[in-house]
Amino acid sequence: MEKKRVLIPGGAGYIGSHVVYTVLKTGKYNVAVVDNFHNSKPEAVRRVEQLVRDESGDACGDVELIEADLRDAAAINKVFADRPANDRIYAVILIGALKAVGESAEIPIEYYDVNVGGLLNLLTAMDKHDAKRLVYSSSATVYGAPETIPIPETTPMDPHSPYGRSKQINEMIIRDVCAAHPAWRAITLRYFNPAGAHPSGYIGEDPCGKPGNLLPLLAQMAVGKYREPGLKVFGNDYPTPDGTCVRDYIHILDLASGHLNAMVALDDDAKFVNAKNDGKYRAFNLGKGVGMSVLNMIDAMRKATGYEFPYEIVGRRPGDVPNLTADPALAEQELGFKAHHSLDEMCRDLWNWQSKNPNGYS
Repeated sequence: MEKKRVLIPGGAGYIGSHVVYTVLKTGKYNVAVVDNFHNSKPEAVRRVEQLVRDESGDACGDVELIEADLRDAAAINKVFADRPANDRIYAVILIGALKAVGESAEIPIEYYDVNVGGLLNLLTAMDKHDAKRLVYSSSATVYGAPETIPIPETTPMDPHSPYGRSKQINEMIIRDVCAAHPAWRAITLRYFNPAGAHPSGYIGEDPCGKPGNLLPLLAQMAVGKYREPGLKVFGNDYPTPDGTCVRDYIHILDLASGHLNAMVALDDDAKFVNAKNDGKYRAFNLGKGVGMSVLNMIDAMRKATGYEFPYEIVGRRPGDVPNLTADPALAEQELGFKAHHSLDEMCRDLWNWQSKNPNGYS
């Protein structure tokens, strides 16, 4: 049976590499990865290919790796145009983006340029070359500081950072495209907090420079990097059980599996029955439905690594909100999605990756 080609912009990054692994493991798809390697390395894709071959043999699909930037419209159009008819791009899973809440408040122009401008170039190329199925990586930050916890998808979007607003804008653009053109189908996946790594320790998160997210920072501190000046906890006066921000952590392989559920749903009109006036467009939360505070996570990583993390309470960080915990019921009901891995597994797998690869993919 001929395999369909799926384009995954950002496929060399942390989330992207695990999505590429999960897609290839089905044996139903070939993959083309587009990445500018701003916060990723080609080695991640090579390791994904090796890992899938080791686990599945020749049954898996093949991977093309293309260095390109979504802001380069001509380069992205070329990715679609330079293909034989039997290997055209069938669907796109867009993961690549700038993603740090705090950083987005410092360089908002770059965030809108990369995240929104890149999407527009991609949609233009997709439309021109009749590749009208899209799975889009959004974020729980689109909800801002919601009143209802856990958060259902019906919660109004009210992001508190340029990063979150770039995701909201993109969701609106994709929804409008689907409403205007019946052939388009898109599913937005609102990520909560990905964590962990493949249990082999062969692929994982390797941020360039000091990590901007809590868990990879803790892992790198435990392995001996970034111990000075220590860990800063941004605020302990939030309306949460211990005063620190609460987030919903989901194992990276559970998150990756959600993309497969979405890919299947794109070919099933029944999955869009509640789309109402939005055309063939849906949005789903991908989370575990369990909130953990910053101090909870520090303790969980202490248990996994054996390292006592020194930390300092400092003022709140712009863009942070008290609690982002998912209500994942809709994704379970309509996509068959379920997060199975525990917090202990997330921390164990993250530490397995980091301890085996103290310098990442370098």
